[in-house]
Amino acid sequence: MKIAVAMSGGVDSSSAAALLKEQGHELVGFTMQLWNQRRHINVDENGDPLPSRCCSLDDVYDARRVAESLGIPFYVLNLEKDFEEAVVNPFIAGYLNGETPIPCVACNSRLKFASLDKLAQSLGCDKVATGHYARVEYDEEANRYRLFRGVNHWKDQTYFLWELNQDQLSRAFFPLGEMLKSEVRDIAREANLYVAEKQESQEICFVPDGKYSEFIDRYLEHEGRSDEVPKAGDIVNTKGEKLNEHSGIHRYTIGQRRGLGIAHEKPLYVVQIERARNQIIVGEKEELDAPEFIAKGVNWVAFDAPAEPVRAQVKVRYRHDPAPATIYALPDNCARVVFDEPQSAITPGQATVFYDGEECVGGGWIVK
Repeated sequence: MKIAVAMSGGVDSSSAAALLKEQGHELVGFTMQLWNQRRHINVDENGDPLPSRCCSLDDVYDARRVAESLGIPFYVLNLEKDFEEAVVNPFIAGYLNGETPIPCVACNSRLKFASLDKLAQSLGCDKVATGHYARVEYDEEANRYRLFRGVNHWKDQTYFLWELNQDQLSRAFFPLGEMLKSEVRDIAREANLYVAEKQESQEICFVPDGKYSEFIDRYLEHEGRSDEVPKAGDIVNTKGEKLNEHSGIHRYTIGQRRGLGIAHEKPLYVVQIERARNQIIVGEKEELDAPEFIAKGVNWVAFDAPAEPVRAQVKVRYRHDPAPATIYALPDNCARVVFDEPQSAITPGQATVFYDGEECVGGGWIVK
C-alpha cells in the first residue's frame, strides 16, 4: 500500500515507519509544525525559552533524520495557525470558564489526523499510519470500522482517538496496536534509528513546564488580553462559608489538594469551580464523589446513537480505571452517564470514553 506516516520525531512513530518500510509499503513521511516557537511566549523570567520535548523544532529535525535514514520522502506541514485556533484558544477558554480541558484529544482527532488524512487522500495514499497504541478492525456484518484498545493497556491511546469518524477510521492504520513498548524500541534499535533511546514526553506541547496558569497569563499578556485574566475571589466550603481567597480560578482543578492555604482537621479538596460567582468550592474527600454526569459532543464509534441505554465501562480521565455505568443517549449528541458506584473528581472539560471490554464504543466531553 501507499501510506502517509505521521512522524513526530519520537520513537513510536519512527518505529511505525520502520516497520511499514520493512513490510514493503510505499511511504511518505509527514511531520506537523504546531506551536510557533518564535513568539517568545514560553520563556522564563530571564526571557530564555523553556525546554520542550514534544512538538518542538528539535522533534521536526529528528523526524527528518529518521525519514532520511529510512530513505522515504519527508514533508513538514505548518499548522501553527490552525493549531492555535483549534487547540490553544479552546484550551485557554476552558480554563477561563472554570474547566480543566485536555487539548491532546482535539489535537489528535480534529487537527493532526484530519489534516494528514485530507493530504493523504490528495496524494493517493491508501492509509494514514501513526504511532498510536490502538487497533482498528472492519466488521463486515455491521459494515462498520471498530476501534479497539492497544494490547499494551498502559500505553493504550484510544482515549485520544474516540472522535475519529467512520470515514477516518477506514483509512487509519496503527502498526503498534499489537505491541509492547519494549518491542517498539527493539524495532528502532534494529533499524539503527537515531531516536531509539529517546525519552517520551508527557507534557502538553505548548506548556513545556506544565504550569498551565502561568502559560495562560503569559499568552493573554502577549495577546493584549491581560484584562481577561481571572481575578482573585473566595474559597468557600460546600456550605458557602469563606475559608480563604484564591488568586484566579484558572489556577485550580477539581480534586486539587495542595495550594489551598487552609488549615482544617481533615484534608480539603477542590470539589467545584464556580465561574459565575468567582468561587473555588472545597470539601472533604468523599465530597468529590459523584454518581453521574452529562457529556456533550458524543461520538458513537461502535454503532449509531442508540435508542436504548448502553452498558459500558467508562473513563473520566486518561489514567482513570474504567468503571461500570449505564449511558443514556440524549438529543444534540449528548449523553447522561450513570455509574454503578460514584466516581471521584469528575471534571468538566475532560474527555470521557466508553468501553465494552477491549472495544472503544464512543466518547464525549464532560460538561457537568
